[in-house]
Amino acid sequence: MYSFRRLALLLALTLPASQAVMAESAASSSSLDGSPVAQEQTQQPAGATGTAQNETLSPGELSVQARIRARRAQRRAQAIHDTYSHLYEAYLGMDYQRFIPGPNKQRVTMYAWDTALTRYYNERLGVTVDGRGYYGTPYVGLNPSSITRPAISQYDILAGPVYRFYLHPKYSIAGRVMGGTSHGNFSGDTNGFGGQALGMYPDGWTYAFNASLLGEVNVSPNLSVRLGGEYMGTGFGSTLQNSRGFTFGFVYRFGKQ
Repeated sequence: MYSFRRLALLLALTLPASQAVMAESAASSSSLDGSPVAQEQTQQPAGATGTAQNETLSPGELSVQARIRARRAQRRAQAIHDTYSHLYEAYLGMDYQRFIPGPNKQRVTMYAWDTALTRYYNERLGVTVDGRGYYGTPYVGLNPSSITRPAISQYDILAGPVYRFYLHPKYSIAGRVMGGTSHGNFSGDTNGFGGQALGMYPDGWTYAFNASLLGEVNVSPNLSVRLGGEYMGTGFGSTLQNSRGFTFGFVYRFGKQ
């Protein structure tokens, strides 16, 4: 009877201890399986598979993007060709210029009509023939004629190359240089006193040259609006007049190269 009690007591003490040992062992096993290393080992094949899939799909995606870019470039090139492949270009507009009418006179504002025709040999290079007439009323000061603001005029015939150095389907930027001749009429409104008597240059022909930076915004492949800054040099009175201004007007393109 006493031995049986001792055996029962021993079993009662051993059973909880064994359960605690088994629980600790299970926890250790679970922590080992859930460790970062185990997770990495478990997830590594899936990640490797995803990388392989990306490497497999990447050339196809790049190919689609390349085709899209190629189509865009083709459409842009076609639009540029349709706009700038015309053989001729006609211009009609107005000019503004600050001009010195005499050796000791202040500058006067001159307004002009301007017309030009350009023949293009490719999309960028052409030759322009330009005709324009300027009109103004300079202040000449007090004088015996009692004429203080006579009307004067200047007419230019110019020609030279033009080059489009930037082309876009919607706009373009070009540079142009022209040379030619200019006729000044400084005495027509002096009642016979003459322009020189009022301190202005003598009437006559002289050389002229022009440099322009032209910007155009396309309304359609055949029509655009032009705005450009200009420098004009003339030689009235055997001196050099440095005049600056701008031109504004409309361009019509026609003919095919």
